[in-house]
Amino acid sequence: MPSWAVGATAASAPLILVVGDSLSAEYGLARGSGWVVLLEQRLSKEKIAAKVVNASVSGDTTSGGRSRLPALLEQHKPSHVILELGGNDALRGLPLKQTQANLVAMARAAKTGGARVVVVGMQVPPNYGRQYGEDFMAVFAGVAKSEGTALVPFLLEGVADAPDAEAMFQADRIHPKEAAQPLMLGNVWAALRPLLPK
Repeated sequence: MPSWAVGATAASAPLILVVGDSLSAEYGLARGSGWVVLLEQRLSKEKIAAKVVNASVSGDTTSGGRSRLPALLEQHKPSHVILELGGNDALRGLPLKQTQANLVAMARAAKTGGARVVVVGMQVPPNYGRQYGEDFMAVFAGVAKSEGTALVPFLLEGVADAPDAEAMFQADRIHPKEAAQPLMLGNVWAALRPLLPK
């Protein structure tokens, strides 16, 4: 095969950019055990020739992601962008309208660059109050609807709401253990798979 054909094949393979926070950056986990690495393994198993770039930063907010995204889009030119941000906005008590505006801006920037987008939803613990919890959860669904993106309703579904939820989390009760990562991948995969080549 001539070298130019190899390049063309590589160029046509999907590149999935994950822009997230500690939940995607393997915080407190052994390297190579987080859901993003499991995503690479799943793609390989399904014989989907896609590359995954994990640009997640522990502690990142939607504002941080928004400021980092243009350079990431320029550098990697992804075909797919997974936006897993917002949890730290809630922890810091940032205005929901700000979180929403940042997610909208990121989704639009990614789409303008030709990428298909997955918005990953989060929920907050009950101690934040029911109304805030509902409003926070609605931000992600609202962005996905307005921007026509795929949606993961709740990254920690089956983890945070499991009967033995405490056993699924590290000592800080915020970051999931290794055992939770396949469940998190399953939640993302359900939204991402329909966007990938058959």
